[in-house]
Parts: sequence; C-alpha cells; structure tokens
Amino acid sequence: MARWYTSLRLNDGSRVVRWGLAEARELSAAAQVRAGATLDLLELEDRWGAHNYHPLPVVVANARGPWVYDVEGRRYLDCLSAYSAVNQGHCHPRILRALREQAERVTLTSRAYRNDQLPLFCRELAQLCGMEMVLPMNTGAEAVETAIKAARRWGYMRRGIPAGKAEILVCENNFHGRTTTIVGFSSDKGSREGFGPFTPGFRAIPHGSAEALEAAITPHTCAFLVEPVQCEAGVLIPPRGYLRDAARICRDREVLLMVDEIQTGLGRTGKLFACCHEDVQPDVYILGKALSGGFYPVSAVVSRRDVLGVFDPGSHGSTFGGNPLGCAVAREALRVLLDDRLADRAARLGSWFLERLRAIDHPDIVEVRGVGLIAGIELRCPARPYCERLQELGMLCKETHDHVIRIAPPLVVEREELDWALERLRAAFAR
Repeated sequence: MARWYTSLRLNDGSRVVRWGLAEARELSAAAQVRAGATLDLLELEDRWGAHNYHPLPVVVANARGPWVYDVEGRRYLDCLSAYSAVNQGHCHPRILRALREQAERVTLTSRAYRNDQLPLFCRELAQLCGMEMVLPMNTGAEAVETAIKAARRWGYMRRGIPAGKAEILVCENNFHGRTTTIVGFSSDKGSREGFGPFTPGFRAIPHGSAEALEAAITPHTCAFLVEPVQCEAGVLIPPRGYLRDAARICRDREVLLMVDEIQTGLGRTGKLFACCHEDVQPDVYILGKALSGGFYPVSAVVSRRDVLGVFDPGSHGSTFGGNPLGCAVAREALRVLLDDRLADRAARLGSWFLERLRAIDHPDIVEVRGVGLIAGIELRCPARPYCERLQELGMLCKETHDHVIRIAPPLVVEREELDWALERLRAAFAR
C-alpha cells in the first residue's frame, strides 16, 4: 500500500504524522478523531469543490469576536476578518439577534413587493454617507457592476456622451471583483487569463498619480473608479493628497468620482470611510463586506439623486437585493459600528500596532505598509511559508500577490490580543 503523508498539529500542541493504516493505529483514539475530522473535510472539499482558492489547511468550525476555532478545537486569532467582512467580529450578539428576529418574520419578498426594512435601511445608509439615494445589492462585485451601469447611463443622460462611447478610468493593480466585466480591466494576469473577450470602455492609469488622471480624461470619460487603498494589490497606499486632487479634477471635468470602499470602508482604516482621511466626499460610494456584519451578503451603491435617479423600473435589479433579512442585518451592523466606535478603535490600535510591526527586523522584510487596522508586510520571498508558520503559532493571515502578508483583524480586537499577535509575528521571523 502506498504511504500517504499528512502532518497535523493537535489541540494540545503535539504533531500527528499519518503514514498509513498501521501507523494510524498507534495514535490515541481521541487524536485520531480530531486529526481525522480535518483530513476528511479537506479531502471532501478537494474532491467535490472547484479549486478556485488556495486556502490555508485549517477547517474552522466555530468563531467568536476575533477568534476562530478549528474542528480539532484549536484556537486562532483571525487576522484576515473575511477580507473586512467581519469588522464587527465573528457572531456579534446584537447582529445575530437582529438576524434571528427578522428571519422569524420574513426573509425575502423580491422587489416585486415592498418590505418594511428596505426604506429604513436606505434612509439610514444615505444619511450616514451624506447622500440622497441607495441602491442595495448582495455582493461587492454586484455593487461595482451597479456603479458602472449607473455611471454609463449618467454619462449618456446627463452629460450627453454619444451612445456606446462612455469610458470609465480605473487604476492599475485594481481589484473590484470577479465578474467578466471587472476582470476585463484588471492588470492581474491570473484574474484575466482564459476569460476573454472582455467588455470595452475601460482604461487603466497609474494609481496615486493625479497628473495621470487629469491627462487621461477625455470628453467621453464619465467616471473614475478607484480604491483609496489597494488592499488586494498588497495594501498599496497612494500619496497624501491624491484623493483630494482626484476629487477636484473630477469635479472640474464633470467626471464622477466612484470610490470602492468595499474593503476599506466602515471603520477599517480608522475613519468611517478611507476617503475621510482627506475630507473627500465622492460622487459615488461602493460598499459591501462589513455592511453584512459577517452574517449575510449585503452591498450597496450610495450616491446623489441625479446619479442613481437614472435607473427606471426594469433597467436594473436583483431578486435578493434589498431583501428584508439583509436590510435588517445591515441596519444593526451599522449601529454596532457606530455605537462601539469601531473606527476610533481602528485608528488608536492601528497606530500602536503598526509602530511595533515596523520594529520587527528581518532581512526578508522589505517594507510594512498600513493605515488603521490593515497592514501589509512586503517580503523579498514568497509569503505563503510565513503564513503557514503563523498558522502553526495560532494566528491566521493570508498572502496577497505572493510576496505580501496582509494583516487585518476584526475591529473588536483588544490591545492585549494584538500584543499576542506581535509575539507570534516575532517568533515567525526569528532568525
């Protein structure tokens, strides 16, 4: 019989090595159950699930606050936060209660009927953003697609751009989602390869260059779509003043400034929105992830009446978009963010954490970038082995663009827990 090698660390810190049936019999019964649960689930997912992700080999079964627990009972500090979808922490009791209460009343009506949660959600989110209208959807990619459609129709109806000629400027190294249209203007080869032909009407310019933006605008340009921080690209932060200059240029040239705050919004960077660091009010907010509280997919486009007012019945929609369950969850998720002052926590703890993170000295570290409670450690070598080492030490984070470790714990994390994470990081980089 061929030998099958798998190595697992158990809850008590010991390591189990399985070479086959005979060796497995030597393990204690409790150890076999724990190890077997992980192995069985990994095998099932690899056999029956599409391989469009490369996850760490940990199988999460429970979670609370900033901590997750695997099927073996081992605890890990979650330093990814589902890409900022769980800013409020895992299974926040207030959001859970809102979900349960609404689920017992009504979950879905479609937009063929009205429901009693949608108008309240729209008003609360619009007022929070200082805007006039909200168009709710489900996923972040849907929100970006909605913003693209709104911008193009606005260009034709309000600006008089000739039919079929509207152009949207985007940034190199962007990440706005995975739909065919969106990956068509990505500069990431892995996101594009094998999925063409792509939708025309987009042009990429350097991120962080106001001069490039101004030079690229033509009479056919209807919008500029930008991430305040390029999280997926490796936590790339533009020069100070860039967003303010971009807002001025777009205003002067009658171009919509559409800010993708799906990952950076709702407290992550130490402000309610990342563009608030430069006192910028965009024409369009694109929101998602933390709007869900980590419970139920909710996204939204928030803008002025002249922008979202271009939609008329039948021009855009979603069966689940604006459903009462999602709206009730999002309303409570927003209240938690505000009541618990999570943006202030991210600013305070993030400044402290980044200072100590930058003090870690190792020849593999090129640079540490960050704002609020999101940081990127750029390495001279692949980041995956370090992420796997941190998993062994009880800390979960993920590589992005191969050479960057991204760290973004839930905003409910305590300073003592961040100190614990720093100890693990120092251990991972110990020479």
